[in-house]
Amino acid sequence: MQEFYAIDNYPIDAAVSKGLFLEFIENDSLGRGWVIVHNGKSAGYIILTFVFSFEYQGRIAFLDELFVSPEARGAGLGKLALDFIAEEAKALSIKIIYLEIEPHNEAARKLYLSNNYTVHKRGLMRLVTK
Repeated sequence: MQEFYAIDNYPIDAAVSKGLFLEFIENDSLGRGWVIVHNGKSAGYIILTFVFSFEYQGRIAFLDELFVSPEARGAGLGKLALDFIAEEAKALSIKIIYLEIEPHNEAARKLYLSNNYTVHKRGLMRLVTK
C-alpha cells in the first residue's frame, strides 16, 4: 500500500492503514480484498468496498484500490485483475462498480476503458468530516 500511495505522493500512516485493514478483513459487509500473485510472488492487490444504493437497487461497489507492482507490469495482470473483479462482482450481486483515477494516469484510463468501464457523466464531490 505504501508503494501504491507513493506514486502520487499520498500521505500514509502504516499503523493507521494496518488498523483499517484489520477492521476491513474482519467485517465482510465492508468489502473484499485480494492479493495478486504472479510467478509465486505477491505482485499487487485489489480492494473492493461495498455501498448500498437505492438508485441501483442494491449493493454497489467502489474499486478503492488496484495496484500492480512496477516489476509485474506489462504481464497482463491488470486485465486479469479486472476480469476477476467482474466475476466476483457477479457472484456478490454487485450492480455496478465505480472507481476513480488520477487525471495523469493515462495507462489506467486505457486499461479500464478497454475492459468495458465507461466515463461517468456525473462529477465526483466530497465532504471531509471532522
